[in-house]
Amino acid sequence: MSLVLLCPGQGGQHPGMFERVRGHALAQPVLDLADELLGTPVEQIAADTMRFRNALAQPLVCTAALAHWAALRRSLPTITAVAGYSAGELAAHAVAGSFDTATCLRLSRKRARLMDAATPDDAGLLAVIGLDDVRIARLCAAHGIFLAIVNGPDHVVLGGARASLAAASDEAAANGARTVPLPVCVPAHTPLLTAAAQGFEDLLHSVELRAPQLRLLAGIDGRLVGDVERVVATLSAQIAQPLQWQTVLQQAVERGGRVFLELGPGAALSRRARELHPQLEARSVEDFQTLEGVLEWADRACARA
Repeated sequence: MSLVLLCPGQGGQHPGMFERVRGHALAQPVLDLADELLGTPVEQIAADTMRFRNALAQPLVCTAALAHWAALRRSLPTITAVAGYSAGELAAHAVAGSFDTATCLRLSRKRARLMDAATPDDAGLLAVIGLDDVRIARLCAAHGIFLAIVNGPDHVVLGGARASLAAASDEAAANGARTVPLPVCVPAHTPLLTAAAQGFEDLLHSVELRAPQLRLLAGIDGRLVGDVERVVATLSAQIAQPLQWQTVLQQAVERGGRVFLELGPGAALSRRARELHPQLEARSVEDFQTLEGVLEWADRACARA
């Protein structure tokens, strides 16, 4: 066993994100469900700048991951573990069997609405690369912002008011860091969204859930999610608590993961896996023109592992 599936969050949406799965017999029903949920074809949304709006972005990224999973699942090697980044953790749970695809897409829409309702005016996220933990903590304290995601030892995402993030960005750059404002309009994974986390927990209690059938690693701590109680606890908590993505990848490796496949859109998670663990083979479906190419690589990579 060596294959780990990664489901990305929002930010990597693009007009061609559904090209590989359009019309595929197993994937098209996923696209049809999303079309019905959103009231507009997902390919039309992906081709427009509205693809970055939170209420659309979260269903879009879940649809992309689950459409690729539907198309590939029967032919992939045995799965060691599954993990999802931010909104992608919903898709990871659908892959693992905590709930079905239709439920996942509905939850993604409702999650986005709860987060939008709880978000202060003009808030967002900022990636900061090149500062250690101590300087990040000082930056947050000085500007009234929050740690949102730990991607690596010197790569984090901060959340808060955009004016405060801009000031923090200037200070970080003056100290030699690189900063990147993210195309996300909510301060996800920070205490600013505590109300949304509580609302989502209540919502999850009203949904039919199952214990994951595949090993699933929680975004808040990298530990296994083995029962329904922890499904509810981790999916709701991650809305207002920092994601420990570096820990998630480390745990996946410690549990035997040697080949990592990102289900798209984008390739940020597979790139991060290679950066943190150069011995791994990690690719995204978006590195390939065809689904057949994805499967051929996965088979060969797992055989080498």
